Amino acid sequence: MPKPRALIVHGGLELHQPRQGAEKVADMLSMSGLHVTVSDDANALVAGDVAQMALVVPVITGGTMPREKITPLLDALRNGTGMAGYHHCMSTTFRDVPQFRYAAGCTWVAHPGNIMRYRVRVTRPDDPIMAGITDFDHVSEQYYMHYDPAVEVLAETTFSGAHHPWRTNVVMPVTFKTHYGAGRIFFTALGHTADELDLANVRRVLHRGLLWSAGLSDDALAKVA
Repeated sequence: MPKPRALIVHGGLELHQPRQGAEKVADMLSMSGLHVTVSDDANALVAGDVAQMALVVPVITGGTMPREKITPLLDALRNGTGMAGYHHCMSTTFRDVPQFRYAAGCTWVAHPGNIMRYRVRVTRPDDPIMAGITDFDHVSEQYYMHYDPAVEVLAETTFSGAHHPWRTNVVMPVTFKTHYGAGRIFFTALGHTADELDLANVRRVLHRGLLWSAGLSDDALAKVA
């Protein structure tokens, strides 16, 4: 049986180290038996073979895509291709394409206080993506997002209001999953720079989320230590 195929496309703001992050994602997927293609051309996401991918990962901060060109990607997602992202991936990608924003399920809008310590609370410890992970502190940007109420929240955080008092006690998803048609959509706000992807909890959550989006079994997720 051929290996499931995954496409990782990187680009945009260098602050987020897109190439390095894409390489770490590629390592995770290759380790789990997927055939991985890495590209720096955003057009790969809307190419004719995108529907053959089990998973696409847009490691792109911002970027541009004409609205009329996005259809092949959306069709692929509706028909079962998965999409996964972390931090800037998906939440900032193609901000001016509403169809993509709808599929992504979230849009980044702020990170009050910039790099800071905040608490991540696991809301679904029974989910295979979060298995064995308990609440933990994380030092990074605490993402404030506009998100689709249809998402299934796996982990969340609360804004203290120390930096923006008008948002005191707002509870915000950190990690979620949802669907776009038959496509599995996964996102975690963790992972500001590539080195964060080496942190144990961040790596496990992302690795399992990638595999879930690619349609792999719970047994495959359980192998991610």
